[in-house]
Amino acid sequence: MHTFRFIHTSDLHLGRRFGNFPEEVRGRLVEARHAAIASLANAARDHEAGHILVAGDLFDTETPSEAVWRQAVAAMGKENDIHWWIIPGNHDSLAAEALWKRFRGQAPETVHLIDAGEPIEIAGEVSLLPAPLPRRFPGMDLTEWMRECSTPEANIRIGLAHGGVVNFGSEDDGQEIIPPDRSSTAGLDYLALGDWHGVKKIGERTYYSGTPERDRFKHVGRGCCLAVTIGSPRAVPEVQVVETGRFNWAEIEIHLTPEQDPETALQAVVPGSAGDRRDFLMKLNARGWMRLPEREALSRAIDHVRHDFGYFEYVETALQTEIETDDLDEIAQGGALRLAADALYGGAENEMASAGERAIAAAALRRLYGFARRQEK
Repeated sequence: MHTFRFIHTSDLHLGRRFGNFPEEVRGRLVEARHAAIASLANAARDHEAGHILVAGDLFDTETPSEAVWRQAVAAMGKENDIHWWIIPGNHDSLAAEALWKRFRGQAPETVHLIDAGEPIEIAGEVSLLPAPLPRRFPGMDLTEWMRECSTPEANIRIGLAHGGVVNFGSEDDGQEIIPPDRSSTAGLDYLALGDWHGVKKIGERTYYSGTPERDRFKHVGRGCCLAVTIGSPRAVPEVQVVETGRFNWAEIEIHLTPEQDPETALQAVVPGSAGDRRDFLMKLNARGWMRLPEREALSRAIDHVRHDFGYFEYVETALQTEIETDDLDEIAQGGALRLAADALYGGAENEMASAGERAIAAAALRRLYGFARRQEK
């Protein structure tokens, strides 16, 4: 038996629109998802793998635009030294009959759409046991048939499925139906899973590959795939994580106190240098306490660096403001501005008000302070 090498990937979600991102970022994210096809092919060549197993959700919906699916077929077909083995997932299930009929009609012989749960010999002495989703919520364990499926004794057995396992859970909070010991009960040398968007090892023979290009801050870092090597039937697979993503997603917490210098604290947690940040997508969560002057200084420091990044989101809901009456003098010592500042300060400190009302007053006072300080400059 010769060694079998392949790439395990899933959840490309081609056609995702990223509507919650600014327009200038959205187009780059969409294009990066398409570019992941070439990145996966390069990973396959780098690891001497002639096969890529796609464990569901090649597309983000059952109705991708014609441009999305046709360009995907063309990109995979262009890599004509590599075979692609694709099962539909919950986002692009077999219920999308029109999509998959057109896809199959355009696909070259190296791009294989799998629409039935039955063994396929994908290489010499290698059996693939796939579990394509017939609909978004199948309501049954689609890997159950693998237990009773016989394949030649000399063959490596690889399962390919999409969904959550009973001790883990689906990316989309679907019904948890794949047993975590399926590789053992079905005699699989490897079970390639999709649905969870980060790499996760369930057992020595069962892995989620994660998505080749991240799509949210739930899973940080760059997207990746798994390069898998199986030396012989029943041998423990060698699994290597391979980065494929263009964008690096970073969610970072910054803990602040009134004694800290805001700019120094920010620089200590913000990744990369200015020249490296264009492909960083950054979410900064601020916690702790600050006085109004330091909080204004932090806002200025953030404004200075945010445009270095492909995307920068600042969340300050957990950052409390310590307000002193001296800070109000920096807004104004009299007149309408001082009256407004005093009223907002009273609202922020009013213990009889709700937490939400106090937070609104404090936020308005911070804005007023920032406006006044900027006007001075």
